[in-house]
Amino acid sequence: MQNIENLLRKIPHVDRLMKNDIITNIGIYRHELTEAVRDVLAQLREELMSGQSETVPDDDDLAQTAVDLAASRARKGIRKVINGTGVILHSNLGRACLSETAAKAAFEAAAAYCTLEYDVAKGERGSRTACVEKYLKDITSCQSSIIVNNNAAAVLLILSTVAGGGNVVVSRGELVEIGGGFRVPDIISQCGCTLREVGTTNKTRIADYENAIDEDTKALLKVHSSNFKIIGFTESVGIKELAALGRSRGIPVIEDIGSGALTDVRRYRIYGEPFAQESLKDGADVVSFSGDKLLGGPQCGIVLGDNKYTDMMKKNPLYRALRADKMTIAALEATLRVYADPRAAEREIPVLAMLSLTEDELRSRAERLCDEIRRRGGAVEVVSTKSVAGCGAVPGLELCSYAISPLRTEHAASAASTSSTEGTVSAEETERCLRDMSIPIIGRIENDRLLLDVRTIFEKDYEYIAEMIAEVTGAPSNK
Repeated sequence: MQNIENLLRKIPHVDRLMKNDIITNIGIYRHELTEAVRDVLAQLREELMSGQSETVPDDDDLAQTAVDLAASRARKGIRKVINGTGVILHSNLGRACLSETAAKAAFEAAAAYCTLEYDVAKGERGSRTACVEKYLKDITSCQSSIIVNNNAAAVLLILSTVAGGGNVVVSRGELVEIGGGFRVPDIISQCGCTLREVGTTNKTRIADYENAIDEDTKALLKVHSSNFKIIGFTESVGIKELAALGRSRGIPVIEDIGSGALTDVRRYRIYGEPFAQESLKDGADVVSFSGDKLLGGPQCGIVLGDNKYTDMMKKNPLYRALRADKMTIAALEATLRVYADPRAAEREIPVLAMLSLTEDELRSRAERLCDEIRRRGGAVEVVSTKSVAGCGAVPGLELCSYAISPLRTEHAASAASTSSTEGTVSAEETERCLRDMSIPIIGRIENDRLLLDVRTIFEKDYEYIAEMIAEVTGAPSNK
């Protein structure tokens, strides 16, 4: 007992440890370091009292332990990861990556005062979305547009404004559920509308819509299927035919196209995805879609359509609650600006750049990354694989791609510090090791192999990836 008391007296005070050079010279907030120091000392006290430890580390060791703990905690928030999953629009990893120009525009809008609602030429209040609306009008030939914080908000604003208090006619095959459990029927109900389902899950005809229309019908709604695909004995009504019915009955036709392509993605071998310009051309009165999917911009909901309806929406009190902030608008403006030059858009917007990569280009990238890893002593090989668009876009479509696959080795088993079979480390253990890196490397496991698809990996990250995989699979650590 006397020995334990002597050991407890040797534990340094928090103030003393906070003055240690290891702590004072590190770039972590002081309150985070103080909390870490207290927790490290409390843990040491418990270990001494329970007999788990019989010595008190010196101040430098304790300070370093506290710094490591504080740094680990700081990494638990939103931070960069490397996406090797092959899912271009990965909801869990932030969907579309912004172009460098768009990211810079968002940063500049956030870090200083900006012309969000100020007209410099006139010296008076201006419109926060004037430039964005101009670009959208030039790209899509829409009459007008509105920007809100996501596509669910766009649908909410549209239906609340155009169809509130009335019936909304929708095909049963389009009553989808999107991420987070949000369902089209629930959104319609929240808007103060009554859902009128027509057709069946697999077949809906124009006559079904015609028979459902009555004096309470305020809108005909078409929703693009997301995250699933119905094949076989099916039939659906196209927007052109539905728009013709709406015009003949004086009822607005609304189309939620979901992913929101503003360029013809068929050249990337992506078929069946609605194209905003074509939806408007085919007669939709109002079209909505996401900004952070195939468009390749920030998270937002974009509404295109007839002035009659967008003017009504802008007067709806909901619009102020749902409108996008300055960073979103700045990033969206920078993204749309480049669409005037399709070649530049394909080069600068990450989503389009990833979609446009050919099999030969992907194989070459995988081989180059593989060579970088081998030069550092790592064990890896190139594997053919499949990528997907993600975020519900073109469900069922797979794009031919190439991945690197870290090989299981005895060194990897040692580095993983876990039990392994026959002296090798499993794909799950390799995946965990890469996920635990300072910049997590996220891949996917198929047939007991870890794959890192190069389609969704930026070339600027190759050096870091090569170092980390070499360390995990074969090369001695340089740290």
